[in-house]
Amino acid sequence: MLPPSTRRQDLKEVIAVFLKMGFTAFGGPAAHIAMFHDEVVVRRKWLDDQGFLDLLGATNLIPGPNSTEMAIHIGFLRAGWAGLVLGGACFILPAMVMVMALAWVYVRFGATPQVEWLLYGVKPVVIAIILQALWVLGRKATKGSLTALVGLGALGLYFIQVSPLVVLLVGGLIVTALKNIMLLKKPNIRSWIPFLGGLGIPLLTTIPFSYWLLFWTFFKIGAVLYGSGYVLLAFLQADFINKLGWLTNQQLLDAVAIGQVTPGPVLATATFIGYLLGGVPGGLLATVGIFLPSFILVALSSRLIPRIRNSPYSSSFLDGVNAASLGLMAAVTWELGRATFIDPFSVVIGLTAAVLLFRFKVNSTWLILGGAAAGLLRSVV
Repeated sequence: MLPPSTRRQDLKEVIAVFLKMGFTAFGGPAAHIAMFHDEVVVRRKWLDDQGFLDLLGATNLIPGPNSTEMAIHIGFLRAGWAGLVLGGACFILPAMVMVMALAWVYVRFGATPQVEWLLYGVKPVVIAIILQALWVLGRKATKGSLTALVGLGALGLYFIQVSPLVVLLVGGLIVTALKNIMLLKKPNIRSWIPFLGGLGIPLLTTIPFSYWLLFWTFFKIGAVLYGSGYVLLAFLQADFINKLGWLTNQQLLDAVAIGQVTPGPVLATATFIGYLLGGVPGGLLATVGIFLPSFILVALSSRLIPRIRNSPYSSSFLDGVNAASLGLMAAVTWELGRATFIDPFSVVIGLTAAVLLFRFKVNSTWLILGGAAAGLLRSVV
């Protein structure tokens, strides 16, 4: 066992590293993980390459945001249980504070022409960023005709308003069954109807707001969210717009746009929505709700990594879930795009951002700032 003084020093290093990452890690999960590798493998030698890849594989096999779970895993390996908590919390905290401040500005000034035009320019860039993530992740996740068909099936199920949770589970089970040559009993779709209605079918009336329901909804999302953080959009659409009636499509798109302006986890979008619905308490509850499952799952899985990564069943299930996740991402991107590209100028912004992303690999942070500038320019010409 390490002496207390060494353990305290390790904990201080974990806090310092992940606070710095929380303030500077722009660009989404893939960029975050690359920065983590440089910081903890190349520079600090906390892990070797194989150990880092083992952790990355483990985060892919459990729900939740990959980069946040990497911070939690690394904190645990470096400084024990205190490192597990503080590593993740320090990575999340800067994004939460910044998004909360932007949410306050949005609530206070969101109806002013200046803010509307700023978001007008940012939203087409957000769509381009999501499309790039969809393209990159799709090439990795589509491992043959089976996963491609699962992705297309998920796309179709979304448009008939089946719950994203059900879509992910069914996609994972189908690929697991077929890849491992298992015979499954044909599902009884009629028996699923009450379950589907409880998880995602739109209701005819708006459910009254409550802090408990806000927390539980985000906790449920954090506990089942596989794939890129952008899959969050499908869950937010199903729960907060279709089921609860607490948000509009426009507010969801604004939340995503503002979440893109800040570094750190993409899931900090939950902070914005929580503040929008319930002020500071709502923002805090939403943040805790969506990230808490990641801490629990990392704590439970940290000792099981060797077994998880070598199981053909968990590997096949993950393939199916990832393919379904991409189908959901594509469906939500289509809906958000229809609300974003409202005139030729917004189309030009989106196409320009796409070319800069796909062809010239420009950092998404600069594109977001450029989109904001274009929107403000549009407001004065």
